[in-house]
Amino acid sequence: MPPRARLPPRDPPRFRVARRDPKSIRPGVIDKRVQYTIEGLFAARKAGFADYPAVPDDLDLVERDDQITFELSLDDKVDREEALDVFKVDDDFEAHEAAWVEIKREILGEDDDDDGEDDADADADDDDDAPAAAAPAEVGPIQDLTEQDLVNLRRTIYLTIMSSVGFEECAHKLMKLDIRSGLEMELCNMLIECCSQERTYLRYYGLLGQRFCVMTKAWQEAFDKAFEEQYAMIHRLETNKLRNVAKFFAHLLETDALPWTCLEYVRLNEEETTSSSRIFVKILCQELAEHLGLATLRDRFNDQYMSDVFAGLFPRENPRDTRFAINFFTSIGLGGLTDALRKHLKEAPKRIMEQQMAAARAAVGDSDSDSSSSSSSSSSSSGSSSGSSSDSSDSNHSDSSSSSSSSSSSSSRGGGVK
Repeated sequence: MPPRARLPPRDPPRFRVARRDPKSIRPGVIDKRVQYTIEGLFAARKAGFADYPAVPDDLDLVERDDQITFELSLDDKVDREEALDVFKVDDDFEAHEAAWVEIKREILGEDDDDDGEDDADADADDDDDAPAAAAPAEVGPIQDLTEQDLVNLRRTIYLTIMSSVGFEECAHKLMKLDIRSGLEMELCNMLIECCSQERTYLRYYGLLGQRFCVMTKAWQEAFDKAFEEQYAMIHRLETNKLRNVAKFFAHLLETDALPWTCLEYVRLNEEETTSSSRIFVKILCQELAEHLGLATLRDRFNDQYMSDVFAGLFPRENPRDTRFAINFFTSIGLGGLTDALRKHLKEAPKRIMEQQMAAARAAVGDSDSDSSSSSSSSSSSSGSSSGSSSDSSDSNHSDSSSSSSSSSSSSSRGGGVK
């Protein structure tokens, strides 16, 4: 079998591309951007890479004949001089620095005149800076406006909450952080934020918030303020986050960890509520009814000592708001809470009529008192004149009686005159 002929070795791809004419690159075969890049590469190669010098002019300071080059081989042993990486005090620093200046002048070819001018300029600058250094400017207290400490605190709280196995361990770690007074809201907000980010509500967050509320009153006040802020911004939350936040506060209320006075921020009427706030109140009340029972929850809301607190949740001033609250609780399946409101609304016309009658009586009493006072003042003013005119009135009365008797006798004698 005859030997097969060997083909010449093919050039690597880079040489094959370099040997091709850029005009032979067909459009559509490669990307447009790659085509432009290759054409730019051919143009630079054709110009001899004039725009890309090996050594820029700013760095070409030493003549080629004066350059000292070092040729090293991979097999040679090189002293790495690792001791130069360690700082050491140089006792002969000034002498070595002067030697380095001489070497630099010899290499770079600097003149003595230039050095003299530089030294003079440096001395002048030192003289100008001397008065400023003698009288340092007064610097006020430094204020950190980056709030880096606050950011670090939030990060630590978040990592502690997420890395703890149970709520007791988490509470113990958070208390060891020794959060200073005034920053309790940071922990409350971070706890609520972590709870809202969960896919479903976790009882872990409620137990953790309960543990902090039963410690000191400061934490109760912090969570009370957090409830106010969350309810004011409840329209910004998504449905899932809203549900988790409502269940979190429902847990604090049902365990009496958070005082029920926080419900005074809720005003249930058509003007002051949104769809989000109504959903929040719905989930909150349903959770309370589920864990406490409808009867216990009704007794809580009907407590006479807390009537002012629940006045916004069960409005009674305006019949329109009362009807709205009754319809709301009935629609969510908690109509049993509105028995007192229904009775109040049923007796409202009678009560309004009684109020109107009382107002009318009061108006009549005021008018009678005014008339009696005016009559008493007029009788006192006419009392003095009545005594002086009594005699004349008596005489006039006798005269008139005599005249009337005479006229009657004359008429009886002569008949009537038309």
